[in-house]
Amino acid sequence: MSNKEAKAALKSARDAIRNKEYKEALKHCKAVLKHEKNNYYAWVFIGLSAAELEQPDQARGAYKKAVELEPDQLLAWQGLANLYEKSNETDVRGDLADVYQKLLELYKSSDKQKWCDTCNKLVELYRQEKKYLEVAETWQELIQMKQEEGAEKAELHQLWKKMIQLLKDSTEKQDNKTEQSLVTAFEHALSTADAVPGEDHQNLYKDFIQCLSKFPHEATRLEEACNDMMALYPTITYPLEALCLHFLQSGTLSEEAQHCFSRLLEMDASSGPGIIGSGIKCLQEKKYKEAIKSLTEGLKKTRGCPAAWHYLVEAQMKIHKHRDAVLSCNQALDAFRTAESPSLQWKNLVLQLKAEALIRIGGADAAEEAIKALEQIVDASSDPVVLAIRGRAYLNKGLMDEASKISQELLLSHPDLAESHALEGFIHYSQKNYEQAERSFLNAIERKAETAEYHQYLGLTYWFMSDETRKDKGKALTQFLKAAKLDSYLGIAFCYLGNYYRDIAGDKSRARGCYKKAFELDETDEESGTVAVDLSMELGDMDTALSILNVVTEKAITGTAKWAWLRRGLYYLRSSQPSKAVEDLQAALRGDPKDANCWESLGEAYLSRGSYLTALKSFRRASELNPELVYSVYKAAAVEQILGKYKNAITTYKEIIKTMEDYVPALKGLGECYLKLARSAL
Repeated sequence: MSNKEAKAALKSARDAIRNKEYKEALKHCKAVLKHEKNNYYAWVFIGLSAAELEQPDQARGAYKKAVELEPDQLLAWQGLANLYEKSNETDVRGDLADVYQKLLELYKSSDKQKWCDTCNKLVELYRQEKKYLEVAETWQELIQMKQEEGAEKAELHQLWKKMIQLLKDSTEKQDNKTEQSLVTAFEHALSTADAVPGEDHQNLYKDFIQCLSKFPHEATRLEEACNDMMALYPTITYPLEALCLHFLQSGTLSEEAQHCFSRLLEMDASSGPGIIGSGIKCLQEKKYKEAIKSLTEGLKKTRGCPAAWHYLVEAQMKIHKHRDAVLSCNQALDAFRTAESPSLQWKNLVLQLKAEALIRIGGADAAEEAIKALEQIVDASSDPVVLAIRGRAYLNKGLMDEASKISQELLLSHPDLAESHALEGFIHYSQKNYEQAERSFLNAIERKAETAEYHQYLGLTYWFMSDETRKDKGKALTQFLKAAKLDSYLGIAFCYLGNYYRDIAGDKSRARGCYKKAFELDETDEESGTVAVDLSMELGDMDTALSILNVVTEKAITGTAKWAWLRRGLYYLRSSQPSKAVEDLQAALRGDPKDANCWESLGEAYLSRGSYLTALKSFRRASELNPELVYSVYKAAAVEQILGKYKNAITTYKEIIKTMEDYVPALKGLGECYLKLARSAL
């Protein structure tokens, strides 16, 4: 076949394709290839015809042969692009991207519009594949092309905004180059905006700040962006809130941070981050209760600030609200699970605090939960303080061997660490090896003298140590005073100070003050509350006694705080308020229905009120529970005497006299009953 014939055949093939006679076109092309196997156009036409006849493999092979023959010719590359675009196979996307890249190279000098169209297609392909770095690089090429052509500022602004949209999901992948591209896009979009200040520009700035807040290493840029936006929009709180949240998450509590918190509260008194900042300031100033109040309120208004939970837990631990601290830790850990960029450092700190709180709650179950929390801490095995906490958890669980093993390892590897010696002290104290415990706690105090707990346990060690120290509690007193001075919320220190002043010094007034303080710090401490009330009554200070009892009974749920109900009931009984006495004594019995003494007191209250039948039942119930309560038996007989049941009363009086011949009240009652019967017989 001559060249002239080949050209004619190719023309016939082109006409057949135009008329959609693809099989006919294939015949002409094959005829050409028999004589000229490297004919570029023949291969292109075969690719096109095969594609239309739904023979993709043949089409692909033909196009590839064509590009091998003429790699800088457009037709075959365009055909390949069309073929791959129509394909439903996902594995051709990589090939399609290569084809688009080649087309960009070919269009660059010949057809700018087609270059832009292909660029858009390539970017969309990369976006679907989540290849955000390639998206960024390709889109920047498009913007550069537009800049070289002298595009208007408004058009460039839209292109930069489009780039932001394309990359907005890339923050999940944490690719540094892509992050920089996204930040660059924001900066250019902001600089090319027309209406400044304006609503669109303001929203763009908000998105920029939100984007920067997800990148921990962009702290400086974030602070600059917030300050710039505040300068442009001084009445908008968003940039200030974002800056405050940044300071919270980064743990930066500088003067600048405190200034931002204060300024935010001035602009919006209900701002969550501002209230949290106020709480942190209170924490730093050791105003722990105010800190807890502000942090709790701020956290209700603020989402996405797990670090603030850490400060709340810290404040709760400072005032020994350990159960509240555990609940807050659990909420903090839930917040970390849903946070966009959770901080491992904050999570580890919260887990450590949770374990410490559980250890102070005490008990095997709490210890088990503490061990589980410690297991979640990353690199816990390399942190000696965490290991010491684990040792205490094992000790609380009764696993003495495991606790001792950790203690020995810590003393060898970290002999200068206070926690190493403290753990050894806790182990000796639990085994009542007080002399060894004393040495360990003294070593711990030598290394960390400001820890109140070490002084507390050294005081307890001296308190229980030996006969000599039992007689002279001076050493124990010194340590309890130091513990109370270092930690004014340490209730147990005040309780033992109360024990000292009551039992050793004989100073009831000072003892009462210490017990009262201990109870105010820990309202679950029944021992301190009971003694504080009893001493107040002994000292004639009924107002203090009642104030303590009222606090307890107001908060008590059914069946609890028996000691408080009983004491207040007895007070009302002595002060001739029988109806109130009945209510309180009934509440006390709900907590312990088998308390014979309480039933006896309730009988007295009913009797004072004039409720004779219920008084009789109460006295009988008391004597049933404790037959040795002669007074209850006597009072039951006395009530029957009042009710005119003289024979029953006589029987009961006689039973009392059988066991106690000189029990005067029974003798008197017996005589009165005989006299009444004699009168009725006249």
